[in-house]
Amino acid sequence: MDFCRGMFCPFCGKHMNSLTRFCFTCGRCLEFLKDANQTETQGSSRHPDSARPSEQTEQPCPSYKQFMEYRSSKSKERQSFNYGPKGRSKPKERKHVQINVGLMVPHETNGADLKPLRGKTLPLFTDPEVAAPDLLKQAVQKMRTFNKDMHEGPYILLYPDCSEVVHVPGSEKPFKLADYKKEIGKAYCRITFFICLEKHYKRVDTSDSDSDSEIVITTRSRAEFNRADTLVFEPQNRSTPKLKLEDERDAPGHSSTIQPGQIVISDAEDLDPPETNPVKTSCYSKYTDLYSPNVEQEDEELVAVNVKNFQHTAMEETDITLPDIIANLSLPIDHKRVSRFNISRANVWDGAVRGFKRTTYSETCDMLVKFTDDTGFLEEGIDTGGPRREFLTLLMKHLKDRPIFDGPEGHRFLVYNANAVREDEYYLAGKMIAVSVVHGGPGPHFLSKDLVHYLAGQPSFKAPINVITDEEIGKALQEIENAASLGALHECMMRHSTMLQTAGCLRHVATVEEKKEIVSDYLQWYIIDRNSSVIDRFREGLSTLEFLTALQQHPTLLAPALCHSEKQLTAFDLEILFKPDLSPSGSNRRLKESQTMGYWADYLLDCEEGQAAVSVEDVLMFATGLSSLPPSGLEPLPQIEFLDDSAFPMANTCSNSLKLPLLDSYTLFKSQMDFGIQNSPGFGCF
Repeated sequence: MDFCRGMFCPFCGKHMNSLTRFCFTCGRCLEFLKDANQTETQGSSRHPDSARPSEQTEQPCPSYKQFMEYRSSKSKERQSFNYGPKGRSKPKERKHVQINVGLMVPHETNGADLKPLRGKTLPLFTDPEVAAPDLLKQAVQKMRTFNKDMHEGPYILLYPDCSEVVHVPGSEKPFKLADYKKEIGKAYCRITFFICLEKHYKRVDTSDSDSDSEIVITTRSRAEFNRADTLVFEPQNRSTPKLKLEDERDAPGHSSTIQPGQIVISDAEDLDPPETNPVKTSCYSKYTDLYSPNVEQEDEELVAVNVKNFQHTAMEETDITLPDIIANLSLPIDHKRVSRFNISRANVWDGAVRGFKRTTYSETCDMLVKFTDDTGFLEEGIDTGGPRREFLTLLMKHLKDRPIFDGPEGHRFLVYNANAVREDEYYLAGKMIAVSVVHGGPGPHFLSKDLVHYLAGQPSFKAPINVITDEEIGKALQEIENAASLGALHECMMRHSTMLQTAGCLRHVATVEEKKEIVSDYLQWYIIDRNSSVIDRFREGLSTLEFLTALQQHPTLLAPALCHSEKQLTAFDLEILFKPDLSPSGSNRRLKESQTMGYWADYLLDCEEGQAAVSVEDVLMFATGLSSLPPSGLEPLPQIEFLDDSAFPMANTCSNSLKLPLLDSYTLFKSQMDFGIQNSPGFGCF
């Protein structure tokens, strides 16, 4: 007789048609199930006296019933989880974009004008679909977080032309950040809005009630904004601009009353296009402004979270990467137009100066670089990236030895040179650096950190004495720094009083600890202040392609591209950078390729340890035209291919591909790699 139908082994889960003493799969004893099955059958029967034996034996066994209940409960538990987009918070945070917000204040000399307050521009991270009222609240909250001297509001949001943010310019659509970005055609990180106290904006935009000779007009959107201010809950003085605009626009000779700094629009501009349902557009915006406090509480919570997340980076966005910044800076480049450069490797600087000073040159065009060989012939092929990267690498190496720089290796700073000033070399050097980084080349990697921090607007200055190459000045500063007593410090300062007086550092000292301030002040004068005129010209060159603006907004990310880095390129960096293109697994060629990849890894280690004829940087230069990884990243990604018909390595710097020979021994592989890289021309092709 069967005691269980549809039976499962409780140990291994094997299905059985009938209950046996032992499981045929795992061999475990199952006799205990017979007693459990009979107990459950008797307890579950409502009429045991009338039940048939066959009905009792067909009840499901406890193990099977428990299994089904367990499976049902786990299924319900899985279905209760929320795997949809609503349960994810981080992707929503990544959706935020960076814009910039600044502060507008009245002009000192002319209170009727507004001007941006320098040094108050901050990045703001917000949603692309944000509307004007919410953006205003977030901007005010951001400003108050980083500026404790902010006045109490109310504030208004302005475009860079001092018009209020109400509609998307050129349309009647209510403002949305994404729509504005689409119309203006700029990257989010290059968009800047301003906030201004409403009382300052009224003073600029509204004329006095007792004077009818002054015309103050901003934009058509502002005029439409004022025309709607006739609701009963609005202040009476808000309707004044509308009345003055209508009265004085029809008055003859009104242009004679225009004051400097005021903006006047023509009759045709003011009347075209005609106003369409102003009550529906402007009045509704006033209605939403009236009930804005509830929205403000929610947005302040959101902004407070963002400020906390980005507080430790001093206004820098943590999610953005260096390649992202360079990609945004390269957006204005027109890849359908080129600026030509004819370069001889024997005199890179001369060819570079001719190319950058050519009247047809534009930094917004692609660079077409052609190298001349020793006999004067042009190398064949079109520049699709490799020659440009090699040229920019050679240019950065040559630039650090120009007479406009002084200081030890890796810590160079600008110095005044009369001939370089006449040739405008400082502006040219800054422009070359900006173009190199944005166009996919390397950074200089030799500038002093103090110079870069000064250019980025950071106050830190910690230059050591050894950056001064003048031995007498360095010795004098070392004596001042080593003074052990106040008397010794006085005596040392008097001995070098002429030097200190020239820098404005000669003063009375009351304690010996003041010697550090004297040395620091002199170093700042020596590196920054005395060369301020040429530094300003260099800064103008760095402003090319908005590179200086990006450096000031993201100094932590961009400064390492300009300064010397202690971290050197390693064999492991190249090993993970180059991805091999291998044959199908199991083939005879795949075996040779795998063996060659082992040779390649060992060869990189020998290059790093100085056991090869070339360095790791030489290998990267051979394959890509770069001796270091560029800030923009490598595009396309480097790859390794294999050669059957050559015993020497080959490379295509335009596609960043390195071709390795398939050889039988590592000794032969190493010698052929050394010979091929050392004797290759600029493109890395042997």
